[in-house]
Amino acid sequence: MSTPETAGTTDGPEDGDERGPQDAGGTDDAATDATDATTTIDATAAEDDAATDGRVGRLVVCATPIGNLEDVTARVLRTLAEAAVVACEDTRHTRRLLDRHGIRQRTVSLHEHNEAERSGELLDRVRAGEVVALVSDAGMPVVSDPGGRLVAAARDAGLPVEVLPGASAPVTAIATAGIVADRWRFVGFLPRRGDDVVALLAHPETSVAFESPNRLVATLRALEAVDPARLVAVCRELTKLHEEVVRGAVAEVADRFAQSGVRGEVTLVVAGVPEAEADDADRAVALDAVAALVDAGARAKSAARVVAGLTGQSANELYRALHERD
Repeated sequence: MSTPETAGTTDGPEDGDERGPQDAGGTDDAATDATDATTTIDATAAEDDAATDGRVGRLVVCATPIGNLEDVTARVLRTLAEAAVVACEDTRHTRRLLDRHGIRQRTVSLHEHNEAERSGELLDRVRAGEVVALVSDAGMPVVSDPGGRLVAAARDAGLPVEVLPGASAPVTAIATAGIVADRWRFVGFLPRRGDDVVALLAHPETSVAFESPNRLVATLRALEAVDPARLVAVCRELTKLHEEVVRGAVAEVADRFAQSGVRGEVTLVVAGVPEAEADDADRAVALDAVAALVDAGARAKSAARVVAGLTGQSANELYRALHERD
């Protein structure tokens, strides 16, 4: 197996009270010091202008940088300045972005612990004709981040929803990983158990996932136990000062991080498995389901038929395999 390739270049929820432009501040990190910023935009003036031009209220979902604070579109910055309020996963984190680009704006928290409660309040503002901007700490809201309930509630209520695209960790990772994939899928945060990780990633398409730095080595070891040569890329701290991409056979990459440790945010890219292996993995999961039903008291033939109907596997093959396993 070849040596892994390494390429290097680079908070908790708040109380949720609405915060004005003067209430919080922040400093930018070294990755975003390339230029000094921009003309300050007064959100209050922009809001007054919006109120007089007949603009319809709407929810605007805004992609924000995944690391480097310059990776944000002009449309997003304009929306953040013109909105009546910015709903943030963490107001202190978003304040850094607003300050970096000279935007004075009101913010309010919207995170997993208060989204259900806060959504009604924000949608009332949209109904009143206001523009509500939604951001997460990094990347696109809703994608493994808060915001899904708010967007669903807006759609259910028939309120306008607009999405402004931008930085995305999964897309950035697939572009830099060097794992050729005409088709790939994003699976979000990986499960904690190694067996569940192996089952989830036993797929013919390349998979992109988020993983905790504390669990990365255990995840790689679980994959190594099945196929030590499987190609992976660990993309760490994307777009930041200490960005690093380590690509190679999973056994080698696991050894590398077991020795060096893991810090920062991790996006993992895992090459797909051959179709035959993926089919075998699907069959094994289906067979485990049949066995569980039988252990719970179901008849073997009935259990095989139920699982076959749900998975597309052959009921006869599942039934035979169950008895061969015994």
